[in-house]
Order: sequence, then structure tokens, then C-alpha cells
Amino acid sequence: MKFLQSLENLWTPANAFAASIGVLLAPLFRYLYGSERGDILTVMILFIAADWGTGIAASKKDETYSSDYGLRRIPRTLFIIAFPAFANMLDRVMGTPGFLFYGVTFGLIYHTWNSMIANAHRAGWYVPKSVIDFVSSEIKAKADRSMKQKGEK
Repeated sequence: MKFLQSLENLWTPANAFAASIGVLLAPLFRYLYGSERGDILTVMILFIAADWGTGIAASKKDETYSSDYGLRRIPRTLFIIAFPAFANMLDRVMGTPGFLFYGVTFGLIYHTWNSMIANAHRAGWYVPKSVIDFVSSEIKAKADRSMKQKGEK
């Protein structure tokens, strides 16, 4: 009887709304990105989140932090997240089994990894020298952009 009483808390307008959103978005997600690709997309989104976090830490360290700059980057991030969906659609049209999807997704992960490592280095976090050498062009580009942004303030 106690179990049935606890079900009353389950049927709330907020839960119904969340369930409805899930029911609508799950098929759309599967259509846009393909089935059984959630793991690689989760990895990509975690890399993007880590890149944002390291970017904030780096900009606070070199005193170029600006919430306005971060807000202007949101559309770019949404486009990056949508890019694998475009590749998946092209895979469907061309009849390739995920060739473009995985190529684009791993390319975005690699690009985001470079950015994240460069941000971590700028933030003063420990990064092995061999890794720093590998992403040195990204570090230089970020430092140049930071100096330019600092001059605009």
C-alpha cells in the first residue's frame, strides 16, 4: 500500500512535461544522429564541456574573461554539436555506414582535445611537454587571440 501512495509523487505536471519532452526528443535524436551512437556523442559533449571549463580557467588567469565572449560562442558550440547530424544525413543519402559521421565526430573530438589542452596550458595546469609540443600551434593561436581581446578592453 505504501508503494502505491508513493506513486502519487510520480504523476506531477513537471514529470509529465519532462516525459513528454523525452518522448519527442528521443526519436528525433535517433533520426538525426543514428541509433547506438550515444556513447561517441557523449564523449564529444564531455570534451566540449571540458574545453569550455579549461577555457574559462585560462581566460580568468590571463584576465580576459568575458561572459559576453562566452555567450557569443554558444551558437558555435551548438553548430559543432549539430555537425555530426549533418554528416549522418549525408551517410544516409550516400549509403555509407557511418563513414562521414564517425570521421566528422572524431575530427571534432580531436579539434576539441587540442583546444582543451591549449586552454589547460594557458591556465597553468600541468601538461606534459610532449603534448604541449604537439599542440603548440593551437597554444600560440589562443595566446594571440587572448592578447587581441585584452587590447580591445
